[in-house]
Amino acid sequence: MVDVSAVSEELAELEGQINDIFRALSNGFQKLEKIKDANRQSRQLEELTDKMRDCKSLIKDFDREVKSLESGNDANTNRMLNDRRQSMVKELNSYVALKKKYSSNLASNNKRVDLFDGPAEDHMEENVLLASNMSNQELMNKGNSMMDDTDQAIERGKKIVLETINVGTDTSAALKAQTDQMSRVVNELDSIHFSLKKASKLVKEIGRQVATDKCIMAFLFLIVIGVIAIIIVKIVNPNNKDIRDIPGLGLAPPAMNRRLLWNHY
Repeated sequence: MVDVSAVSEELAELEGQINDIFRALSNGFQKLEKIKDANRQSRQLEELTDKMRDCKSLIKDFDREVKSLESGNDANTNRMLNDRRQSMVKELNSYVALKKKYSSNLASNNKRVDLFDGPAEDHMEENVLLASNMSNQELMNKGNSMMDDTDQAIERGKKIVLETINVGTDTSAALKAQTDQMSRVVNELDSIHFSLKKASKLVKEIGRQVATDKCIMAFLFLIVIGVIAIIIVKIVNPNNKDIRDIPGLGLAPPAMNRRLLWNHY
């Protein structure tokens, strides 16, 4: 199997960071099984959720880097990288399922519902004493009045339920739209973050190339300065034997020729 580091150093670095998070998640869920206190379990789940969120972002960066290198790799390398990405996604999903399981158990343990909340005993005794002092007609009138009040309360309850359903429908639609918008924003931010990382890497490479070019230019400048210094010295003192002539320049004319020309005149 092809090593990821042989394909790209950035892919190898991303894979190392993802594997570190997977090890931390495994240790964190093992620790969570031993925790009995509900508050500590809740804090531990929050920490694990943050790690899973970071892992998801890194897997997205890994996927983008694989797609950017896809055209330059052969079919076997691309298949290996895609299998590696799918394995990461599957492992992350397993931890997400564990997190949902523990969250559900924690919520069920903290839930306390009292299904039988009847009237107080003293209130019941008061109603019994009041009914014993009333005639049959008064009792019927009282019963009819209470039924009318109950019907009105039921109608009000129906209206409240309908209004609640309408509000819930509107809220659900608004939340769905906001969720879709947030998902697009997150994807755009991830793309911008990935582009910034690529741009930073390119700037570093350009900086190294510019530094190399500057060193070469400085070396050439020193060579030119040295040649000019030799030329000046040869012109000022042509008989200096310590400095050899530069081939092709002919800066030191023969002394015999100058002497012959002087004798001729």
